[in-house]
Amino acid sequence: MSSVSGAAPASAPGALLLCRAEPAAVRPAAHLLRERMLLAAAGDGWSVLVPATKPWRDDADPVDQVLAGWASALAVGASWPVVALWWDEGRAGYTLASGFRRTVGYVWLADGTAAGEDEAMRTFAARLGLDPVLDLEELDRLTRPDPAADARARLLGLTAVLARAGVALPAGLSPGEPADRLRAVAAATGVEPVEWSGWRDAVRAELDVVEGGVLGPWLVGPRARAVGAAQVAAGVPLVGWGLARRSGGWVAAGAILVAHGALGLAYDRVRGRG
Repeated sequence: MSSVSGAAPASAPGALLLCRAEPAAVRPAAHLLRERMLLAAAGDGWSVLVPATKPWRDDADPVDQVLAGWASALAVGASWPVVALWWDEGRAGYTLASGFRRTVGYVWLADGTAAGEDEAMRTFAARLGLDPVLDLEELDRLTRPDPAADARARLLGLTAVLARAGVALPAGLSPGEPADRLRAVAAATGVEPVEWSGWRDAVRAELDVVEGGVLGPWLVGPRARAVGAAQVAAGVPLVGWGLARRSGGWVAAGAILVAHGALGLAYDRVRGRG
């Protein structure tokens, strides 16, 4: 921690969202936040989102709750985790969101005093696939008393651990800086702006996110077509069998299979062509 000690605490709240995916995969999910963001690559297999707005200034929710909501929204339905780094005048910390699992986080007071649970660090390391010995040891150091390390130094220590997992933030995007400064630095480097563009694009973006996740092969592509065809093939004779025996239950079951398979084939045709 000595290499980052002595850093001044942030004078204003700020935040960064680190996504373990390339910008092309993060972009459609970021649209769903309905907030203006700046998107850039942040290392091997990582992206960073810089908020271009400050909703925590006008709303009742503080910056940590706003970022926890954003991280959860980005991670739901995606196959990659999100690490939200946040800070304000009195505290700093992170929130890790991954799919539908419970989010985990850690908090430091402005002077660097740890105010979180050690179990959160172990869960953090496990979910990100960090080294269970070397990286976890570094994370444990961030929870121990250190008079020379304030909250910003703790965040810089955390990003140093993430650097071994491939994170490389663009020059000037340093945790602990005020939001206005981060936005200005990001805009000057020519990062990609991402903003809300209406419900039609939002629905399309949400479908892109789902199709890019673990369910994607079952919605669009050869596997999806095979499943849809199998459902239709099984449903048609089941309907005939039910009609012959005047069994409403078997007719309904067959009709559901046919309808589900037909919808799947139609979805694949429309989305696959798009």
